[in-house]
Amino acid sequence: MKKNQAKVLVTRTLPVAVEARLKASYDVSLNQDDKALSSSELARAMTEYDALVPTVSDRIDSSLLQTPGRQVRIIANIGVGYNNIAIDTARAQGVTVSNTPDVLTDATADIALLLILATTRRAYASERKLRENRWNDFSLTAGLGCSVQGKTLGIIGMGRIGQATAKRAVFGLGMKVIFYNRSQVSNLDFAAKQLHSIDEVMALADVVSIHAPGGGSSPLISAAHIAKLKPSAYLINTARGDCIDQSALIEALSTGQLAGAGLDVYSQEPHVPEALRALDNVSLLPHIGSATLEVRTAMGMLAIDNLDAFFAGTALPSKVV
Repeated sequence: MKKNQAKVLVTRTLPVAVEARLKASYDVSLNQDDKALSSSELARAMTEYDALVPTVSDRIDSSLLQTPGRQVRIIANIGVGYNNIAIDTARAQGVTVSNTPDVLTDATADIALLLILATTRRAYASERKLRENRWNDFSLTAGLGCSVQGKTLGIIGMGRIGQATAKRAVFGLGMKVIFYNRSQVSNLDFAAKQLHSIDEVMALADVVSIHAPGGGSSPLISAAHIAKLKPSAYLINTARGDCIDQSALIEALSTGQLAGAGLDVYSQEPHVPEALRALDNVSLLPHIGSATLEVRTAMGMLAIDNLDAFFAGTALPSKVV
């Protein structure tokens, strides 16, 4: 296959197979040290490359998209989300944006399930007790968690990942499911009841799992929503950090307004507030929802499929704008 002469910049290190395909197909610049590029480096890249392959951690804002002399014509984002990109500006500037949906559904749902179990069973507090050599004897009453069988899981955002998480909860954990989704959801192959508002889900659920896109002007889950949760409830987020009012969540966890939380995403990644890291009733993961070799390889390959289609003038497999 003849190499395309388009110049492509990849912002982070990718699995070996993905980088090999890029090198065989394009005039590509790879990020061998896996360090995030600065805003000035991204601005310079906008004028020197035809395509950008960023991740959800790269902020492609309006000013970058309007860089004088911009050469970039396509941004093949690696991630199902794209709230790191100023989509309206990209559309106005004629910059094509693609993402990598579908391939990470199961992996992210697995992490949501992991966090549900880790949080309700107080896994972090228990492991910390053991590692700090504070486990002195067996006890029937110390450090008790919460069984999830028969409890109600509330899903906010019943898309692919929300459905995959709900199915695991129903058939794997014996939970009941209620959910909120902006549009009507039908033809589910498991029992679940759609409610009319986030408030209703918050008030009724024992565990709430967020699976909605971020990028809004304000958090989808506000302090008022968090206040609706039972003191015995748990909140799980594997979607986007800006989906939740993080300060309100920390306050609820610190004061006992909320039993616990499980988080894989944060509002200002990779910064995680010390107030959150210090809590025993929260399980924290460093944004690993899609972190398997198989899934990250599939994501990279889909990004290249989008590049190939763009430069061939054919329909992109997963075009955003």
